[in-house]
Amino acid sequence: MAELCDLEATELRRLVGAGEVSPVDLVESCIARIEAADPAVNAITAKAYDRARAEAREAEAAVRRGDALGPLHGLPIGVKDLSDTEGLLTTFGSPLFADNVPAADERVVAVLRQAGAIVLAKTNTPEFGAGANTRNAVFGPTRNPFDHRLTCGGSSGGSAVALACGMVPLATGSDLAGSLRTPAAFCGIVGFRPTPGLVPTETRGHGWSPLPVDGPMARTVADAALMLSAMVGDDPRDPLSLGADGEAFRALDTVDLGGLTVAFTEDLGFAPVDGRVRAAFRRARQALEPAIGRGVDFTMNMAGVDEAFATLRAVGFVAAHREKVEATPDKVGPNVSANVAAGLTLGLADVAEALTVQTRVLRDADAFLAGVDAVICPVAGHPPFPWEDWYPATIDGLPLSSYFHWLALAYGPTLAGLPSVALPFGRDDSGLPFGLQIIGRRRGDRAVLSVASAIEEWAGRNGFGRAVPESA
Repeated sequence: MAELCDLEATELRRLVGAGEVSPVDLVESCIARIEAADPAVNAITAKAYDRARAEAREAEAAVRRGDALGPLHGLPIGVKDLSDTEGLLTTFGSPLFADNVPAADERVVAVLRQAGAIVLAKTNTPEFGAGANTRNAVFGPTRNPFDHRLTCGGSSGGSAVALACGMVPLATGSDLAGSLRTPAAFCGIVGFRPTPGLVPTETRGHGWSPLPVDGPMARTVADAALMLSAMVGDDPRDPLSLGADGEAFRALDTVDLGGLTVAFTEDLGFAPVDGRVRAAFRRARQALEPAIGRGVDFTMNMAGVDEAFATLRAVGFVAAHREKVEATPDKVGPNVSANVAAGLTLGLADVAEALTVQTRVLRDADAFLAGVDAVICPVAGHPPFPWEDWYPATIDGLPLSSYFHWLALAYGPTLAGLPSVALPFGRDDSGLPFGLQIIGRRRGDRAVLSVASAIEEWAGRNGFGRAVPESA
């Protein structure tokens, strides 16, 4: 019989609301799993057990009283250690903040708690989220639950591992160059990067930048959509805020795969992709494509994406971290330092060209996706690698241009502002989870989630369901 902590969030919410599962028992189940599984994988950075138990008791009492219940009522969650959490250690993976305990929740945490979620723990991240390998000088590495020698990806690696191991049913993530999509693919869970502004945030230093977003991470698409319903909304502090209604995400559309038009692509026309990833994607495509109504070629012009993304990323790092690098260079890691150094070499012409390329790619993407329901490609250009390595230096023997170049499959959609789902799709030849990236139209978040849900259901029936680690 499955433990409570292993049940889907949508089912748990139904059971809690019906009085059939106690939030107290659910919290205790998650705590027990953390204590049993986390020593081997190191996903959790701070624990709020006492407060969570008190909130679970109050959540149980609210059910008994017949109170109105929020969409996440009584559900324990993990919060990535890049988000401020009231009274709970928040380090950003940096020695500079090793003792930082915020006085208030930031918006994304506050709205989840308002929806009834119970913050149980913080989850590990690389320093300031820089890098797709979750390791830092404060807490050390988070290991892949399928092979502890390998990376779990990043920067939302702690959240992905906690979900894969059943420590929590839902967890927050954030994404710039695949920071929630890559660990989702490496750990066999669902990660959703929404259209910029769908989930408002007050934490972007450059408020008009569409690159960094917050998003939900879960074990199923429906669970991610449920969490998303509590994260969306309006916030005047975010100039990109779309003011969406969360109710729209609590029930996704039923999609007939036979009615879809899909563009399958191994590399988005520009990304470096390892031969092992290509092989796994080809098998996935061979299996799935007959169920799709119509396939079309991927024809977008992605010229200049690498340079444009690297430039705009570096501009953001200079704004956020230059003072830290200059004042305390010994307390800032190599990824952050490299981004700041790259940014300081840029000139006005470089930034102008990057913004021009970004605008062209966004418009081209809008035009291409007007006639396509989804683009499907791999999530990451390289399979999981040893956690001791900061990043892969080569792909199939060819050197990469930066520590994040191997993430081009993810930062291409980022530059175009497109929503994308990292969806578990069986395993690769090494027995590790493999993930498909399902990319939709800008502001078509509900539609792309509905497509992903239909593919998820098909995958489960056809031998490509979500991989589960033995430790879960």
